[in-house]
Amino acid sequence: MAMKNDSSVIEFILMGLTDKPELQPPLFFLLLLNYVVTVMGNLSLINLICLNSHLHTPMYFFLFNLSFIDLCYSFVIIPKMLMSFLSERNIISFAGCMTQLFFYCFFVSSECYVLTSMAYDRYVAVCNTLLYNIAMSPGVCFNLLFGSYLMAFSGAMAHTGCMLRLTFCDANTVNNYFCDVLPLLQLSCTSTYVNELVLFIVGGIHIILPSLTIFLSYGFILSSILRINSTEGRSKAFSTCSSHIITVSLFFGSSAFTYLRPSSARSMSEGKISSVFYTSVVPMMNPLIYSLRNKDVKLVLRKTLRIKRF
Repeated sequence: MAMKNDSSVIEFILMGLTDKPELQPPLFFLLLLNYVVTVMGNLSLINLICLNSHLHTPMYFFLFNLSFIDLCYSFVIIPKMLMSFLSERNIISFAGCMTQLFFYCFFVSSECYVLTSMAYDRYVAVCNTLLYNIAMSPGVCFNLLFGSYLMAFSGAMAHTGCMLRLTFCDANTVNNYFCDVLPLLQLSCTSTYVNELVLFIVGGIHIILPSLTIFLSYGFILSSILRINSTEGRSKAFSTCSSHIITVSLFFGSSAFTYLRPSSARSMSEGKISSVFYTSVVPMMNPLIYSLRNKDVKLVLRKTLRIKRF
């Protein structure tokens, strides 16, 4: 896809997270710390899963990909956001903006579907325990992951392709800290009806379809858990799902708040805050949630640290 259109704009200026000078130093150091923790946390989880055969199961196969996705889309967004605190004009080329938009859409959508695959994995683990190894065979896991990335690629292509058909005249200041769909649509001097329609349809598919699948999966899981007689059995079943439930709530809640509200109820400042949550906070929280609340990961981490100590 050629990164050009009929626009007179050859570059964009990213306004950043805030234009208040007194807030920029603390926000810079806070987000820099966030980025370091995100990179270290996700890389550590990836290494743990790769190096320990005990974690070579379907659940950790998807968790490995979740950490990889979090790492990638943090890299797509946060470094450019940090630049906005250090320079008076944070400039990004037209091609660079479209590239950032594509990879942002791709990785965020991938996370939606990987979380959905993880919900299906938990459903099979709790509701069809005896058939788990068959239902979640390596071939099934690969197909679920391939389908996740394929859906994400299709959505990213749709958003980026529709953005390239727009004309940007004189206005080139993006009221955000990265090239997102909604702030770019505000700069167009041609009709954005098709883009808004695509945003509603594709965004609806990527949020509502996975959310519905996850909701149904946990509906069946809850039904199965309530039929367990022992308190210990119920507690164990709940604990296997708790980390995933927290991650899903954080990610889908902030995404829905940003993209599924009518334009009349939407403001750019609110959009920035909610997007910071799922572009910065969620990728940092995921490895912490899955390590602190997961007995297998904590056990493997202790063994790894003990081996390195001796």
